[in-house]
Amino acid sequence: MNMSDRENKTNPILKVSDLRVSYGKIAALKGISFEVYKGEIVSILGANGAGKTTTLNALTGVLRAQGGSVEFKGKDILGIATDKITEMGMIHVPEGRRIFPGLTVGENLRVAAYLYENRDRARFEERKAYVFDLFPRLKERINQPGGTLSGGEQQMLAISRGLVTGGDILLLDEPSMGIAPKLVLEIFDTIQQIAANGQTIMLVEQNAMMAMDISSYCYVLETGEVAHEGTSDQMKENDSIVQAYLG
Repeated sequence: MNMSDRENKTNPILKVSDLRVSYGKIAALKGISFEVYKGEIVSILGANGAGKTTTLNALTGVLRAQGGSVEFKGKDILGIATDKITEMGMIHVPEGRRIFPGLTVGENLRVAAYLYENRDRARFEERKAYVFDLFPRLKERINQPGGTLSGGEQQMLAISRGLVTGGDILLLDEPSMGIAPKLVLEIFDTIQQIAANGQTIMLVEQNAMMAMDISSYCYVLETGEVAHEGTSDQMKENDSIVQAYLG
């Protein structure tokens, strides 16, 4: 999606306006605004401490915002409980995977379907088949405890749990962190495939080049503010961004 495509679109699935979050007297987000449209991969880039994870946590109600608005599918969700936001269709795959290490791969996926599994078993089986098609190595390990998987496989499981839950937008926080380069490539290829299948994705990622390569649009945070925004091509043509993040 290029810039003109975006300008011609209306009704973003997610519209954030003047979002402010503080930790005590320290302002972590100083009034950031951005939009995500259906079917996009939108990346939030920036150095450590820029406010990337804080942004996702504020969107999903994990952190309380001090001001601004977050409109999801046309409804302001600021102040709504995290579980209600999940039910509305915003699915957060947090930094550090956070799977259940003592449960098998299959059990982890079943827990992720708690919103509907008892009343719609067929939907669960369909989504489980979908994630096993995306990540065949998880199917091979369906009876293996999550804690015995490699870091990359745990990240695959974390993403799969989000997809099994369902929803309209998937928030991925640092999917490349602590993972072998070969598996990072596999995971990013799969993120592109997930988006090609119609899923909207918001990606927080320190590996700026890889994120830009798969994103429709990017926002760069610096000390809690949006310093730059544009398509991946525009980002790569910006000398200050290249020097700061792609050097």
